[in-house]
Amino acid sequence: MHPDNPIPAVIIGASGGIGAALAAELERRGQPVRRLGRRTTPMLDLLDEASIARAAAETGPGLRLVLDATGFLHDARFQPEKSFRQFDPAHMAQSFALNATGPALLMKHFLPLLARDGRAVFATLSARVGSIADNRLGGWTSYRAAKAALNQIMRTTAIELARTRPQSICVSLHPGTVETGLSAPFAKAGLEVQPPALAAARLLDVVAGLTPADSGGFFDHHGRPIPF
Repeated sequence: MHPDNPIPAVIIGASGGIGAALAAELERRGQPVRRLGRRTTPMLDLLDEASIARAAAETGPGLRLVLDATGFLHDARFQPEKSFRQFDPAHMAQSFALNATGPALLMKHFLPLLARDGRAVFATLSARVGSIADNRLGGWTSYRAAKAALNQIMRTTAIELARTRPQSICVSLHPGTVETGLSAPFAKAGLEVQPPALAAARLLDVVAGLTPADSGGFFDHHGRPIPF
């Protein structure tokens, strides 16, 4: 790698609130960034594996940091369920497609691009509500279940990754409640609601402190482990 042309960190979902903040914070720290998403060139759409493959191929190998900042909680059609009486197969399918299958495809195409020598990190944004052990309230079933699936996918993939890249790290991160369009309708009094810039800085500090022994883990934005 030429010192004047360092390999950038890759941010997927870079147009979202957290993704944009992660990219900005990395650049503030002197790290070049490659932004990928539905409105970038090349375009990357989690619902289109061919677009993921093309974006990965154009990015190339030797990556040291890939951050998946994508996620789906609600849109104009679907809102988080308050009860099992609201289960909807179309809602569940969309949540799994965007919160579990899509990130799995990112792992499929981007993990082979991680540097083979030395430390490299792939981190995906999960959510504390995806923890089965921590679920004491019920509700939000599609989102909870999809994020729990993401954590299992990440864990399984981390085990496999260690066989060929023992210094690489694959983890799930809980960013906390952030002032973004995803969480804004559901922020409650008493929660620590962070501006995106603060959340990004905390997440990057967590990433900086990870070691290969942490691979396969699930951590919050303070670096504390979350039970699966």
